[in-house]
Amino acid sequence: MRTILVLEDEMSIRSFITINLERKGYKVIEAETGEQALELLSGHNDSIDIALLDVMLPGIDGFEVCQKLREINERIGIIMLTARVQEVDRVHGLMSGADDYINKPFIPSELMARIYSLLRRMNVSIDELNKNNQELVTLIPDEKKIKRGDQLIDLTPTEFMILQFLRKQNGQAVSRDDLLDEVWGLDYPGDPKIVDVNMRRLRQKIEDNPSQPKWIETVWGYGYKWTGDTP
Repeated sequence: MRTILVLEDEMSIRSFITINLERKGYKVIEAETGEQALELLSGHNDSIDIALLDVMLPGIDGFEVCQKLREINERIGIIMLTARVQEVDRVHGLMSGADDYINKPFIPSELMARIYSLLRRMNVSIDELNKNNQELVTLIPDEKKIKRGDQLIDLTPTEFMILQFLRKQNGQAVSRDDLLDEVWGLDYPGDPKIVDVNMRRLRQKIEDNPSQPKWIETVWGYGYKWTGDTP
């Protein structure tokens, strides 16, 4: 059974989310504040699969909780729940380490679709990613880390799947639309710019100079290309 942490300070919304998740067979752990969520995670670090984080909270906000969760566990899935619709807020959430975001108000079917899509990304096979790839970037299956040279790098589920898809193309460029469909699923209702924000975050982890990338090349007006097979 998958376990989901729901961080939401409004009881009516939290109960609404919890009821719908439990109907779908998920185990739910509830938190009312960011501080409480972090305390719960410290006791359930290995058992929580996804965290749903409200942004506007008393005390530490959802962005800070997201950053702290990523420091504790790179492999947990994170979806931000926000009434903020400005692009700067969405980008801030994604750069803080979130895999996705949902604008309030939302309907249960949209929430379930986003959770299912994220779980699919989290279930990507590490062995499949390493298959037929003997270049400078490899994975450490037991630790679920990327190894670039002598450096070990943690990846989120979304970053992991982006990298997998790019590497499978054998140096061919991939369009933003194809990345969106492959990683976030067909008919993704969110902002397509989520691709570029996650790519920026991925580059910050694996590139020596993210502003002049050597591993993930931008194909202007189209998408991205993996060029990591060469030193």
